[in-house]
Amino acid sequence: MEKQILVIYTGGTIGMIKDADSGVLKPFNFKNIYEQLPMLRQFNYKIDFLTFENLIDSSDADKAFWIELATKIEDNYDKYDGFVVLHGSDTMSYTASALSFMFNNLNKPVVLTGSQLSLAEIRSDGRDNIINAIEVAAAYKGDIPMVPEVSICFENKILRGNRTLKNNAENFEAFISPNYPPLAEVGVNIKYNREFIHYNNESNFSVNKNIDERIAVIKLFPGISSKIIEAVLEVDGIQAVILETYGSGNAPTTREFLEVLKSGIEKGIIIVNVTQCTKGSVQMGKYETGKQLEEIGIIGAWDMTTESAVTKLMCLLGQLDNKDDVRTIFPQTLRGEITLE
Repeated sequence: MEKQILVIYTGGTIGMIKDADSGVLKPFNFKNIYEQLPMLRQFNYKIDFLTFENLIDSSDADKAFWIELATKIEDNYDKYDGFVVLHGSDTMSYTASALSFMFNNLNKPVVLTGSQLSLAEIRSDGRDNIINAIEVAAAYKGDIPMVPEVSICFENKILRGNRTLKNNAENFEAFISPNYPPLAEVGVNIKYNREFIHYNNESNFSVNKNIDERIAVIKLFPGISSKIIEAVLEVDGIQAVILETYGSGNAPTTREFLEVLKSGIEKGIIIVNVTQCTKGSVQMGKYETGKQLEEIGIIGAWDMTTESAVTKLMCLLGQLDNKDDVRTIFPQTLRGEITLE
């Protein structure tokens, strides 16, 4: 029985082509995708295309966009074997992370992809990315999908979505997963690293649509003023702050700095410690500088990316009324976003 795949175009470089008259890039009509990618006809799949009514630049991604995208997948979940989401690369890691936490009991592939060059360009990376993403979305062994989780397909690698970050604006290999191996690698054949893929045994797929955006991210730098942090913590309605610290979770040890953070925690604000380092993990008990943060109630994020920590906090705050529950659940791995040591 042929696999049925739904490709959802949300906007972004991959779906842009040059207007014949003006030369300006404009959104491509995916009804004509077989003219641009005739090799798709060689797949023994039924491929349908759905285009967002209001296409967005991925810089405009927010909770309303995530809810709309998740809802489209929810509405079509029983009709298709897999999903491919065409998305701008700038915030793709945020969207992939958000979807991973919004989806409960996901048992089908949801593969996000995009490109650095539009389909209008001769050397566009978008062609291979689309083809690879569709093939991964349709890949099953018997009745079991090969990658039944939210992933990003880019430059011949399939990466767990909530482990990724965009680290290059110029090369085709735009995304990395610094703390987790690829789920699959594309060569002559697609090699699936099954030991790293999460397989869910539960059914009853559902979507959490309550998202609380009232958080902030503060990146520490030498000489940062405590007044800046204090100003952020005093923003009306703020629920949580992600503190991007040094190394394995270290920060200044001045009394003023620690007192500002402690005051925010005492007001009920959740403060999370994420390392600025691309690779590695927060270990607040390793050095005195980190241990002091732990003692005042700051939560370590282990090896979570900032993208993952942001969206995980948004989802937990939206779904849980009790902040103590958020504090308890946040450092636990929910969708494979953390390597617990």
